[in-house]
Amino acid sequence: MLSNLAARRVRVLQTTFVRAFSGNAILKDFATVDPVNLSASSKLQNLCNGEWVGTKSWKNLIDPLDGKIIGKIPNPTQKNGELKPFIDSLLSCPKSGLHNPIQNPERYLLYGEVCKKAANLLDDPKISDFFCTLMQRVVPKSYAQCYGELEVTKKFLENFSGDNVRFLARSFANPGDHTGQMSQGFRWPYGPTALVAPFNFPIEIPVLQMMGSLFMGNKVLVKVDSKVSIAIEQFIRMLHHCGMPKTDLDLIHCEPKPMESILRRSKPRLIQFTGSSTVAERLSKLFNGKVKIEDAGFDWKILGPDVGDVDYVAWQCDQDAYAATGQKCSAQSILFVHTNWHKAGLLEKMEAQVARRSLKDLTIGPVMTWTNAQIEEHISKLLELDGAKVLWGGKKLTGHSIPAVYGSFEPTAIYVPIKHFTTKKKIALICTEVFGPLQVITDYKLNSLQRVMNTLDEIEHNLTAAVVSNDTDFINEVLGSTINGTTYAGRRARTTGAPQNHWFGPCGDPRGAGIGTPEAIRHVWSSHREIIWDMGPVPAEWESGTLPKPT
Repeated sequence: MLSNLAARRVRVLQTTFVRAFSGNAILKDFATVDPVNLSASSKLQNLCNGEWVGTKSWKNLIDPLDGKIIGKIPNPTQKNGELKPFIDSLLSCPKSGLHNPIQNPERYLLYGEVCKKAANLLDDPKISDFFCTLMQRVVPKSYAQCYGELEVTKKFLENFSGDNVRFLARSFANPGDHTGQMSQGFRWPYGPTALVAPFNFPIEIPVLQMMGSLFMGNKVLVKVDSKVSIAIEQFIRMLHHCGMPKTDLDLIHCEPKPMESILRRSKPRLIQFTGSSTVAERLSKLFNGKVKIEDAGFDWKILGPDVGDVDYVAWQCDQDAYAATGQKCSAQSILFVHTNWHKAGLLEKMEAQVARRSLKDLTIGPVMTWTNAQIEEHISKLLELDGAKVLWGGKKLTGHSIPAVYGSFEPTAIYVPIKHFTTKKKIALICTEVFGPLQVITDYKLNSLQRVMNTLDEIEHNLTAAVVSNDTDFINEVLGSTINGTTYAGRRARTTGAPQNHWFGPCGDPRGAGIGTPEAIRHVWSSHREIIWDMGPVPAEWESGTLPKPT
């Protein structure tokens, strides 16, 4: 008889074999590309009203690491009549949505089942590796970063398995004024909605937001940056395999102008946008504020006067600033270091962390939206400030074949003395977000903390922040005077991190969109509806036929 240990090992081997076999079989069922062998023959497709379709013209999908063509992207145009089906599809959705608490409530259960099946599939190593490798091909970042993104997505789907989609639409009731009357508050869908997502999290952001829309009963048109949208297409195909109705969601690979044309003509009742503040403001004006946005973030971290766990803090600062090549809306953009940390060698430890990053493992990689010339120009402007200097980096990467259209820059830190944080003009320069591996570092003493707080008050986009301290008085002073929507506080505080277990989004903007949690989904993808049930009985005196006087 096998020992308990040997028996467990056999079961593990059997499970691994079954999963590997089933994973390959399931991939064959839904996947239409091979991440390892992408080529010009790898064609993406649009999804409209349940049908996968191509277009008359195509654009090239480029490998960011070497510029080679790794696929063909649909290029729908109004001239070819390829936009109208998407417009008609959105217009076909009623304002009351595809389901709501009164109509088609069984669809809440359907999406709980879809989530369960999809989460189970992502547990399969073959399927998770498929998506991680696919993400790496189009937005090169370390495998660990890609796996972390997929893990968040899997846990999100686990969270909304079973009855938890139904619970998103939980209502409340209040007693009325008389017998038979009761008011009831409902979470109600918008109906036709649209989602526009960026390149940096090609699966996590669109999946968490589009599923939130679908959970609440909306139909959603999804557009992800075409440089990376191959990943979300394959994920949607997997969701179809898991039972998601094909007509609930439309996917379009296209340039910004065709998408804007579709939105103008279909007039969705809500647009959720994640990306640049410039586009967010344009959408807000075009659609009269019917948007929920999670846009730019010049994210700050303050190291308090109490020094400790220096190695850990240095490691976390490096992760916050440079993981995914700094291309996170939550990336550490500016670091305020209390002078006490200098004695502990914090900056030297941070520089040592930077030296561990390499193109070989993609812990540093292409900068997708900033060119080297743009990065160098911004650095030059910072260095014009008296006392400013390069702490590390400041040079272009060498020994690579990254196309010139993308940036390729060393992880960089520019020191700017706190004396410059005085005028709005200087603060605007210092606090310009570079969506890449560049951060500003300054130092302060407690007698200059107010200057730091004044600077934070000038920052327009209040997404993430961190107060690294275990001093409760210091933490409360900073937290009480700031408004960032996702703020970490304590010795282990970070700026990056958009897991499924807490709100991630800006604060201080009525258009602000969160992601991932029940509160975020309700806030973004549903509106409040009050129904007052008034069933009687009518008072007995009405039977006499005497009507009360009009008022």
